[in-house]
Amino acid sequence: MSAPRLRATPLPGIGVQYDLITREDRHLSVVAHRDGARTVSVYRADDPDSCAQSLRLTGSEAGALIDALKPSHHSASLLYTTDLGLVAERIEVAAGSRWNGRVLGDTKMRTDTGASVVAALRRAEAIPSPAPDFRLAGGDILIVVGTREGVDAAAAILGRE
Repeated sequence: MSAPRLRATPLPGIGVQYDLITREDRHLSVVAHRDGARTVSVYRADDPDSCAQSLRLTGSEAGALIDALKPSHHSASLLYTTDLGLVAERIEVAAGSRWNGRVLGDTKMRTDTGASVVAALRRAEAIPSPAPDFRLAGGDILIVVGTREGVDAAAAILGRE
């Protein structure tokens, strides 16, 4: 069996396509769209140029898949973990989120999960310790600290449509 091979191909105006040929000679591809979405395609074993299944994922769904494929301590969104059982993680507010344009306090995140938003990242600006009247916007990245369960529950609150 040969080692997996990965090839990146720029797709002007779209993003980048990554093609993976596994050690079992299976063909998978991921198109990383400029808007953060991903299209994952699996090709037929008997015809590696013929797509058998294709699935489009949002940026946050792709992040969740990445977390599932590798250990959580290597998660791209996980910033820090301690022996005390606390984690710090990035959670994105989607443009289509019900919280887009609403204030942080409306989420009742701290009350319901015990997790705290310690900062918000908006474009190139960092807003430390946002108050309950901080108005959320699609694309904001919230830095949330709490137990693993609390941070997961905060992510679920922010992910509700």
